[in-house]
Amino acid sequence: MASIILGAQWGDEGKGKLTDNLLATNSFDICARAAGGHNAGHSIHIGTQKFSFHLLPSGLVSPSTDNLIGSGVVFNVDAFFEELAELDAKGVPDVHKRIHVSTRCHVNLTLHAAVDGLSEQALGKSQIGTTKRGIGPSYSTKAARDGLRIIDIYHAEFEIKLRMLAEAYRARYGEILVYDVDKEIQKFLGIREKLRPYLVDAVEYMRVAQEQKRSILIEGSQALMLDLDYGSYPFVTSSNCSVGGCIQGLALSPFNIKSIIGVVKAYTTRVGGGPFPTEEHEEVGTKLQEIGGEIGVSTGRRRRCGWLDLVVLKHSAAVNYYTTLNLTKLDVLDTFPTIRVAVAYITPDGEKITSFPADLNFLEKCTPEYIDFEGWQSSTQGLREWSDLPSQAQKYVELIESELGIKIGYIGTGKDREDMIIR
Repeated sequence: MASIILGAQWGDEGKGKLTDNLLATNSFDICARAAGGHNAGHSIHIGTQKFSFHLLPSGLVSPSTDNLIGSGVVFNVDAFFEELAELDAKGVPDVHKRIHVSTRCHVNLTLHAAVDGLSEQALGKSQIGTTKRGIGPSYSTKAARDGLRIIDIYHAEFEIKLRMLAEAYRARYGEILVYDVDKEIQKFLGIREKLRPYLVDAVEYMRVAQEQKRSILIEGSQALMLDLDYGSYPFVTSSNCSVGGCIQGLALSPFNIKSIIGVVKAYTTRVGGGPFPTEEHEEVGTKLQEIGGEIGVSTGRRRRCGWLDLVVLKHSAAVNYYTTLNLTKLDVLDTFPTIRVAVAYITPDGEKITSFPADLNFLEKCTPEYIDFEGWQSSTQGLREWSDLPSQAQKYVELIESELGIKIGYIGTGKDREDMIIR
């Protein structure tokens, strides 16, 4: 059976910690990535060691867990080997034997990263705020059927197709496109045999795993509000980082889904451009940013911060059908005398809405309606029992549960894998 961990806001909710905690306590047989690329950023803290994952599933830190990069992922070969080398150097056992890559993955090329930067530049003030790692162009060429899959690396047509793709981009961008196609071709010719031992037919891998009833933990990248179809388009990623994306990207049977865990930060953050109704620009935003250490794992960018938005979470739950929630970073709110929670948006006409509008121009004209909540102003850092939480912190958790109608089964109270209240 499969458990799926998904970001419920705009990403950076702390999915990696829950992944690690569940792997450490429940001993899943497999950890899999379904979509996205090396634009993901998952941090795991074990004692004094910190592990940062981008392309690889973070299940690799669990010595007994097999790991799969599924067919829906766009695969960067340089990031793959760099991350493996880092884990190897930190003493993580058998990393090279416990990672498998679908031959159907589309290749994320140096060309794609070069184009990504130029595309953002052309947007000017309307920039999406991508990681500039070529994820969008990778998915664009995939959808246009010009993309190159991992299996293509092993055929003579690879060079021809790559040159055609480079020429098409050169025709669009001219000399401002800085890219050496010959260098990229030689890189892949030289790396083919090194990559081969990791490759699998992921459809067969998943068929056998599900037939054998192996337990699977699926690690979502990004989050629902960055989903290509259901997020705050166009300020989104280029993949489906929803429950549907997990089914599609892994050939997962929907009948084998045991649980769908939505990971929710106790406040809200996002990076890049786009709408953020509860964003705080002054003292509160700065305080959340500093206490929460809100700097992107993948980009190093400081995250925009604001209060928890239940309109966003209701929209997220309506798409992903969460069976339980993981509330993270509750301890970041410890020193706030007043905590605000957005429960609705007020339109310019004075109407109250509780659904997230598709029209971002309309959304900009709306203002959040808040509940002001008395803070607990005592430390929850490292607490691991529900009964040890201050009563106001318990009420805060219960308010979220009541509004969403979903139980919060996990509460994060610190960076370490053990800093977790499980209810």
